This record gives sequence, C-alpha cells and structure tokens, in this order.
Amino acid sequence: MNVLSREKQIEVIAALCEGVGIRTASRLTGVNRGTVANLALRVGMGCMELHDRIMVGVRTERLELDELWSFVGKKQKNVQRHEINAKGDQHVFIGMAGTQKAIISWGVGKRNAESTMDFLHDLRSRVIGQPEISADGFHPTA
Repeated sequence: MNVLSREKQIEVIAALCEGVGIRTASRLTGVNRGTVANLALRVGMGCMELHDRIMVGVRTERLELDELWSFVGKKQKNVQRHEINAKGDQHVFIGMAGTQKAIISWGVGKRNAESTMDFLHDLRSRVIGQPEISADGFHPTA
C-alpha cells in the first residue's frame, strides 16, 4: 500500500485551499483523485473537530451573519424532484465575531428556514451574552 509523504499531503491540501477542485488538484500533484478526496475528507473532519473544541464560550460584542452560495452536483435548474434536498443550490452559513473576524459557527444547507435555524441554534450555543447582530435581511435571520 502506498502512503503519501507529508510533503505530498501538504501539496495536495495547499492546492485545495487555493480553490481548485479535486480533479485539478489530482492533475497538478500527480495524486489519484480518490486519494485527494480521502485526504480532503480526513483533514476537513480534523478541522471540524478542532473548531468544535475551540469555538465554545465565545464572548464578542458583535456578530456578523452571512451566507455564500454554491451548488452541489448540478445547477438548480437541472435538479430533478428526487434530488431536490441533496443537489442544486446550497449555502454556507457563517457567523463571525465582528471585530476579530473569527468564524464562530458555520452550516451548509438550502437557503430556507430549517437550515438557517439549525445554523442559528449552533451559533447561539457557542456565544456567551447578547451581542449585536448584523445580517443581510434574509427573513429567518432578520
């Protein structure tokens, strides 16, 4: 069994952090696509666990809420009825400390009340006090 060297792992993760996709990272680094995907998943899970341990009991005077649009698998106009929950438009919800710009909470899902409330409940569980909140006016966050 081949094991990627630490240097090659860093090269793959650096490419992914620059915003290239798995196929492009595979081509640029010469690493198998499946290996790139598995490494990205392992590193991502480690980052998520670290974030969950560190971002608790946060004190901040101001929270900034925002979301980023993306799509999974295909654009929304091409999504079939049975794929509606898993594919198409998805949003990354972000809650940042206003001054420090630290990401306190995040979530991924459809831009609907359910996904937004899941994100807001997680954010609330991490923050101490009642900070001022700045959001874009999306109804569930307003």
